[in-house]
Amino acid sequence: METGLMRPLDLTIAIPARNEERNLPDCLAAIGNGFAREVVLLDSQSTDRTREIAEAAGVRVLDFQWDGKFPKKRNWFLRNHPPATAWVLFLDADEYVTDAFKREVRKALAAPDEVGFWLNYTVYFLGRELHGGYPLRKLALFRVEAGEYERIDEEQWSRLDMEVHEHPVLSGKVGVIRAKIDHQDFRGVSHYVAKHNEYSSWEAARYLGNLRNVAKQARWTWKQRVKYTLMRSPCIGIAYFLGSYCVMGGWRDGARGLAFTILKMAYFTQVYCKICEQESASALMSRSDPTGQPTP
Repeated sequence: METGLMRPLDLTIAIPARNEERNLPDCLAAIGNGFAREVVLLDSQSTDRTREIAEAAGVRVLDFQWDGKFPKKRNWFLRNHPPATAWVLFLDADEYVTDAFKREVRKALAAPDEVGFWLNYTVYFLGRELHGGYPLRKLALFRVEAGEYERIDEEQWSRLDMEVHEHPVLSGKVGVIRAKIDHQDFRGVSHYVAKHNEYSSWEAARYLGNLRNVAKQARWTWKQRVKYTLMRSPCIGIAYFLGSYCVMGGWRDGARGLAFTILKMAYFTQVYCKICEQESASALMSRSDPTGQPTP
């Protein structure tokens, strides 16, 4: 564990949360003293002891209530309560920083050429860590002045009050922190399925919105171009399965790895189906008269 004798980094750790009394104590304990200059909790009207736990630990709490439009929680924080530090790390309550991670971050921020870093995370399924498949990465550590999460306008067509698949758009070089954050998500298969049902609706709506925005398409990375091209095909789920299970070694986790890959394959297939469904609904509306009845 890091000791309190070490000078805190010029870093703010922001923890978006809602009803996280179960995970938050261990998350804060893992951060410990002497790593970051400040820890802030971005709370979405928790009804449990989340706020009390944070305040007892000396964490500043900011109340967030989404109005259904841009910005969501992380950009709201960056715009309305910008950190006084040079760097910001967004950390979920079920993500625990390890000593190896903290040591690597200290080294990386000592004389950085980068303005941000991709972070690596453990993935658990059916109670144990997965060792194969596509890695879980997020661009969650960056200089405060380097940018913010991409702007995606919506009129409350999702119930997600926080950026999920949006990535920060940064001006400058981006590096990688190899040591993993321990992402201890043990909320079970039912939660996973419900969560990804919401995510798939968001992905479908975002995809259709991007089709009407040529400027955003011009800024897509090559990975995004491949992803959005595959979204037009029912084979997107199969493509994910072959890549994750066969190429990236999902098979190394045995039956758990196979079951996890099948669930994720179903998620991508769900995105494709929802795109088709929304396009069909839009086409039907365009053929309707002003009273809402289909024209002959």
